[in-house]
Amino acid sequence: MKLINNKYYLYATGFFSGMSIMAIEMGASRLLTPYFSSSQIVWTVIIGIIMIAMAIGNVWGGRSADKNPDPKKLYTRLLIAAVWTAAIPFAGRFVILGVSYVVILAVKSNYLIWASFFSCIVLFVYPLILLGTVTPSLIKYATRNLTENGRTVGTLEACGTVGSILGTFLPTFVTIPNLGTAATFYIFAAILALLSLLYFISAKKHIVRGAAVTGIIIVLIFAPVNYSFAFWENDLVYEGESIYNYLRVREDSDKVILSTNVLEGVQSIYMKSGGLTGMYYDYALAAPLMAGTENADMSLLVLGMGTGTYAKQCRIYYPNLKAEGVEIDQKIVDLSRKYFDLPEDIPVTVGDGRAYLRNAGKYDIIMVDAYQDITIPFQMSTKEFFTMVKEHLNDGGVMVVNMNMKTAEKGGINDYLIDTICSAFPKVATVDVGNNTNQELFAGENSDIFNSFQQKTSALQAKDVLKSQMEEVSENLEEREGGNLILTDDKAPVELLGMKALDSLITDTLKEYGGQISIF
Repeated sequence: MKLINNKYYLYATGFFSGMSIMAIEMGASRLLTPYFSSSQIVWTVIIGIIMIAMAIGNVWGGRSADKNPDPKKLYTRLLIAAVWTAAIPFAGRFVILGVSYVVILAVKSNYLIWASFFSCIVLFVYPLILLGTVTPSLIKYATRNLTENGRTVGTLEACGTVGSILGTFLPTFVTIPNLGTAATFYIFAAILALLSLLYFISAKKHIVRGAAVTGIIIVLIFAPVNYSFAFWENDLVYEGESIYNYLRVREDSDKVILSTNVLEGVQSIYMKSGGLTGMYYDYALAAPLMAGTENADMSLLVLGMGTGTYAKQCRIYYPNLKAEGVEIDQKIVDLSRKYFDLPEDIPVTVGDGRAYLRNAGKYDIIMVDAYQDITIPFQMSTKEFFTMVKEHLNDGGVMVVNMNMKTAEKGGINDYLIDTICSAFPKVATVDVGNNTNQELFAGENSDIFNSFQQKTSALQAKDVLKSQMEEVSENLEEREGGNLILTDDKAPVELLGMKALDSLITDTLKEYGGQISIF
């Protein structure tokens, strides 16, 4: 008996096809994240492309089933979708880089949208169109008479929906963090191939073809192949994925670096010599000198702890300081202990920074370091959030915020953040970090906060390694007055503002190196 006459097999086809569609969507997000960030903009592109592909597939599948209702065509399409899905981990990184290069040279704005859009088109549209043909085809095969038509269609739709639910949760919580993105694509490609193989065995057609494809994909799941996103790197000591991030740890003779969700950039750094980093952390060391607290032992809370770079630096240069942090990603906390020498007596709470702050005590310094390129958690960028931070500062306390999208264009994301913070704090100043796009912002209620900092800087010993760095901060510190660019919990378009800043940064870079870049 052919399986196509078994409704339960048809229901299973709908179930596993729905599961695979959502698994591909979740895998697409993780595949694109290291190149385009995990912002809402990228998610919007992914979801939009998938819905378009599914709509095309639904129309094609329905017409195909009416014109030539041969199940062999459906299960051949599933086999092709399995092969394409299995090829994505190999080809994806090269396609994304190639598309990005062409887009940067071809368009004048909205680089992120266009690059992610065309990458999705090339990588994911075809297999998802094929999977979109499944439901209308199954309805054609499963419907025996009009009296059971509603029940059959409802059951098929329910199977596909339940499969989609599992296809959302399994990659996010099981396969991607434990096995990786590549293995996730292979697992669901193997499921599609097995569905096809079972049909071919039943129909006694294309058995060898189906078995060969299925076998190759299953072997790939367990093959010890290097699927590095940053395939050009030769100093990686760790590359992996968590529920929240793509993670990469690089090490050389001087330092260890963590990068998250970006192929270029530094989210945390460990200097083996224990000295200054040469990065924004050094500028942020001004915060303890600004704090006009009467406490002999200052307290520090870092929201967005990473691997603890800032907390460790503060401990080195302010030995009496007591530090703790909040980090949303448990795997980053694990890496901080393993590779970055974060002391056990610096506690780290795993969770969202704003949620933690609601029930936290008061601190002399609160560092907000939760912004990664254009990926800015809106709930940690609003007037309500910064007001909450102020309420958790001791008298004379200081907030320091690392902003990393500085552009020359007015009305950028940093301008919004500055105006928003000025609406919550009476005294605000910024300093540009040398040789990159970071800005450090300092805020407090003490009217004498910045004059006091200059006096404390002058009092530092000439041989103190911190003195020259603090003098640079003091000389370049710019006090800010608030404007009307306010972000609120109700309205905080940080993704669009970040994308606008990214466009500006790319345009400036192309102008600077325009003579060196050519399509040919």
